Amino acid sequence: MFSVIVAAHNEEAVIGRTLDALRAQQGEYEIIVSANGCTDETVAVAGSRGVRVVDRRAPGKAAALNAADRIARGFPRAYVDADIVLPAGAFTTIAAVFAARPEVLAVVPRRVLNTVGRPWPVRSYAAINSRLPVFRAGLFGRGVIVLSEEGRKRFAEFPPLISDDLFLDAQFVESEKAEAQGVEVVVETPLTTRALITRLVRVRRGNAQLRAASADGQIEGAVRESNRSAWLWVVVRDPRLIPAAVPYVAITLMAAVRARRDRQSSAWERDDSTRNRAETTETVK
Repeated sequence: MFSVIVAAHNEEAVIGRTLDALRAQQGEYEIIVSANGCTDETVAVAGSRGVRVVDRRAPGKAAALNAADRIARGFPRAYVDADIVLPAGAFTTIAAVFAARPEVLAVVPRRVLNTVGRPWPVRSYAAINSRLPVFRAGLFGRGVIVLSEEGRKRFAEFPPLISDDLFLDAQFVESEKAEAQGVEVVVETPLTTRALITRLVRVRRGNAQLRAASADGQIEGAVRESNRSAWLWVVVRDPRLIPAAVPYVAITLMAAVRARRDRQSSAWERDDSTRNRAETTETVK
């Protein structure tokens, strides 16, 4: 039986369709929404779908994931972001990966980036980012990570850090990870350049926090290092992307400067731009 955990903070605009897609999956499963610090109708929307809801007053994704983990009963165990819609048959396909490859302990879907209606700098950034080799091997940036029972035994609980997906990525060697062929999820890109930079600042701060915790021995696992020249090789292999390189580099540098400047900040820096309107889908693969 699949156990599906959805950590949610003020997700009333998107969590309904996420839960509808989860409830439409084939097979036996349980769904747990771990709401944390919600001031909107997230809990009510989740409750209306008949799923199990944990309502925590304090915000914090790691604590929300741990609270749901403590009551979850099944495996494989899927951690799904509240704005990700899984396609039909996803659980069946992912379960088949685990069955066919016993060495695999973590499975993720393939990601595609929705760029419809975004400004040119955001589309340019996505065009290069979507082709970075790290997104073929890493568990992050997809909004869905599924662990086998053996995989979940790799750690006791999620640490109180921002980058939960990079943390999970660090728990497994490359041969223990797999991308489920035939399962694609759409990841929304921010609607504005400012919102994109905000999202990247959060990612950079979270990654730096996790690497510092690893260096101090606070967490186990080898946290992958950033490959700062990977974008260049993407452009070299596809010269048509040269015009996109200018905004890509500029946005990356601006996010890096802000992340260093705000290193001690406790602000969440979440991009809410895509949660405020319904989207049509045009993807960058």
